[in-house]
Amino acid sequence: MSRDELHNLQGRRLRKLVDLVYHNTPFYRHKMQELDLVPDDIRTIDDIVKLPFTTKADLRDNYPVGLLATPMSEIVRVHASSGTTGSPTIVGYTHRDLEIWKEVIARALTAYGVTRGDIVSVGYGYGLFTGGLGAHYGIEHLGATVLPTSTGNTEKHIRLLRDLNVTAIACTPSYALYLAEMLRNQGVSINDLKLHTGVFGAEPWTENMRHEIEEQLGLKAYNIYGLSEIMGPGVAYECNCKNGSHIAEDHFYPEIINSETGEVLPIGQEGELVLTTLTKTGMPLLRYRTKDLTALMPGICDCGRTNIRFTRILGRSDDMLIIRGINVFPSQVENVILEMPEFAPCYMLVVDRKKNMDMLEIQVELRPDSFSDDIGSMLALRKRLVERLKSVLSINAEVKLMEPNSLPRSEGKSMRVIDKRVLV
Repeated sequence: MSRDELHNLQGRRLRKLVDLVYHNTPFYRHKMQELDLVPDDIRTIDDIVKLPFTTKADLRDNYPVGLLATPMSEIVRVHASSGTTGSPTIVGYTHRDLEIWKEVIARALTAYGVTRGDIVSVGYGYGLFTGGLGAHYGIEHLGATVLPTSTGNTEKHIRLLRDLNVTAIACTPSYALYLAEMLRNQGVSINDLKLHTGVFGAEPWTENMRHEIEEQLGLKAYNIYGLSEIMGPGVAYECNCKNGSHIAEDHFYPEIINSETGEVLPIGQEGELVLTTLTKTGMPLLRYRTKDLTALMPGICDCGRTNIRFTRILGRSDDMLIIRGINVFPSQVENVILEMPEFAPCYMLVVDRKKNMDMLEIQVELRPDSFSDDIGSMLALRKRLVERLKSVLSINAEVKLMEPNSLPRSEGKSMRVIDKRVLV
């Protein structure tokens, strides 16, 4: 589809969406009335800037189902976020929403090269989290075979990967590295497996982490992006070019804004990703602020797809650490660690306040072949890492070298940051 054709389609769908929420969701009707807006004021997709933003706080304030645009009798499935504060965010799906979700997941799988002949293991958690069931039904929609392994029994997972000749896996990148570690511990070579494709998401990861996963599991690793408030995985996905994630723009309209002012930024400029659900009917959202920091990419991808892409997520504006006035993202630390072959991709950031001064401690695991009782060599290695981190982060961090396999592992989303400043 050409950009002009897509632009017109987005406009038609936005008009229909605005009419739906204005008449069926009191929250949005009140928001629009406060702005002196009626549905007829929205004529093209460019008019989206007139509409109000939606935040996670709005979802929590309207808990549990205050943002639904259809009666509960038309909701066929409910998911909930795994938020750690306040009320969870409840998301309702109509049958039509689930059909769209399956379709966008199938698009992503096709972009990765997965076909009906593949067997795909889903290592995301099932249940209220959208990852497991979202990937599961998308794989079935494509016609491939799904293996719903979920998390929690990695030993059995490895056996099934080998015995069933599983060809693709969908899970968090941190679990992929954990799986690779368990394979080595069990003496299973990647040559014993048939894996060729990995579908990784649900947490930030870096290009260096991609290389690490590809090398350790012998597959091609692709990013999949989504969030439960918008739909779940499948909102955006990489292709075989691995140069940005394609947004399913016919269903999710993207904007990049200045997090402080709300101003819409031009293509290519980094800011906060905002998404509007153009076709969702159960709980559609207008201009949802994702808090994910990225930039839209100009031009058409070499793969031929015309839908716009965004760059790898740098971090989240609300997960950003401010340490002595400096913005620090865990992904920056991860990039540095993985640049140095002596370190495993296992680390922890511990932030504390001592004598009214913010302090950052970075705990990082050594690889077994790099660990040594030679204090001199360990001090020299630590010094190299400290200097490299300072050049990237612009602050001094206390670095603590950890023995191999000493940091906690995760089979789900990894916990990389402990901020003791907020603990009472």
